[in-house]
Amino acid sequence: MKILLTGATGYIGKRLLPQLVRMGHQVVCCVRDQNRFEPPSSLTEHISVVEVDFLKEETLANIPKDIDAAYYLIHSMSGADDFSEMEKKSAQHFRKSLEGSKVQQVIYLGGIINNEVLSKHLLSRKVVEDELRKGDYHFTALRAGIIIGSGSASFEIIRDLVEKLPLMIAPRWLKTRCQPIAIRDVMSFLSKSLFQESAYDSHFDIGGPDVLTYKEMLLGYAQNRELNRHIWTVPVMTPKLSSYWLFFVTSTSYKLASALVDSMTVEVICQPNPLAKNLQIAPLNYQQSLDAAFTKIESNEVISSWKDSLISGRFENNLSEYIKIPTHGCFVDQRKTPIVDEEKVLNRIWAIGGSTGWYYGNRLWKIRGFMDKMVGGVGLRRGRTHPGTIHSGDSVDFWRVLYAKREDKRLLLYAEMKVPGDAWLEFKIEDSCLIQTATFRPKGIWGRLYWYSVYPFHGPIFGGMLRKLADTSSS
Repeated sequence: MKILLTGATGYIGKRLLPQLVRMGHQVVCCVRDQNRFEPPSSLTEHISVVEVDFLKEETLANIPKDIDAAYYLIHSMSGADDFSEMEKKSAQHFRKSLEGSKVQQVIYLGGIINNEVLSKHLLSRKVVEDELRKGDYHFTALRAGIIIGSGSASFEIIRDLVEKLPLMIAPRWLKTRCQPIAIRDVMSFLSKSLFQESAYDSHFDIGGPDVLTYKEMLLGYAQNRELNRHIWTVPVMTPKLSSYWLFFVTSTSYKLASALVDSMTVEVICQPNPLAKNLQIAPLNYQQSLDAAFTKIESNEVISSWKDSLISGRFENNLSEYIKIPTHGCFVDQRKTPIVDEEKVLNRIWAIGGSTGWYYGNRLWKIRGFMDKMVGGVGLRRGRTHPGTIHSGDSVDFWRVLYAKREDKRLLLYAEMKVPGDAWLEFKIEDSCLIQTATFRPKGIWGRLYWYSVYPFHGPIFGGMLRKLADTSSS
């Protein structure tokens, strides 16, 4: 069967794609920017790629009409005032794109929406679900609450809070109840619902067997990791203050923190339904979900992470718009050095950032990251998803990967820190020579003042980093 997979570069889509291929399907991957899509080579003969932006009606023609089923995995956690209208419009355009096709079923992953009073984001999920249900096909809506898995936003926030804070003075929404579900169970529900008549034309809440407060989830994590933690809840934290609390303590962006706090004030508990029994799925409990997440982390098998989504930083456009580095009106700091072992140097370049660090002046990099965080930037806390592999679209601390091709011996990064301009950092190897180039395109007088203020640090920092990357004698 031919399956349309929207959101193929997202946290869920990246994990669902190999499952659909293993099930024997041909998958049409629907992405906004092909430069962000780098599937494993083992999947390429079973997939095709179309570039579609569902907010731009003129791109809908790229979707083929011979698809048999489709997954709608497009969500926005944006803090923009019009995000709800954007999500509704996107769903309407998706439904329109399937008109005249032979699609039998559409599967949507949304949020649990059983309360009468909903957060703005959960209400938007409900609106999207209602729009998709109007199509001329069998519709299946899966509604999930907190997803626990390596790389999920919820799991990473819990991890940051518990690992970093022995004592927590926390907002009162920590007493809100929810029903977490393991990411592997979400994948099972998504894949096993495909072409299952018992899942047609209805919605189903999916969750694990445990109903917990957020406080119980934090303490349960501490128990799993054998950490002694104490939490006190106070009624004085406003949603805005709570969002800042999450933003400064965890690796989340402020936009995502605001969206999560907005939703965490609402209980998300599953209504009983027979879907798990019909699909023969026995969901993991909370502690088993944590164990499964750490198994993936410890074996470096994290397939996807929320940190690589564009909402984790300030990137709003397609990567392709920034891959060509400008020259007019730019400041450039280029350094070169001969190298002996190209492969070892490439290994070092491909491991840069995250737990590896920046090879020279790591304390200064951390200070720069802290300064960025204090003015509302992403800081260094995102790290990177995998210590040794890197793809276009990935985040690396406060950089976004624009281009990463080992065969071309080139890595290009774009700065997502808050600066008065645009900044690129490029590493490439040509003729046994490592070339490191920092480019800055200033915006106005403040951009020029910024460049001249940091330029005295370029010599020791960039020069030292270049020498460390080229020196493979200790590798």
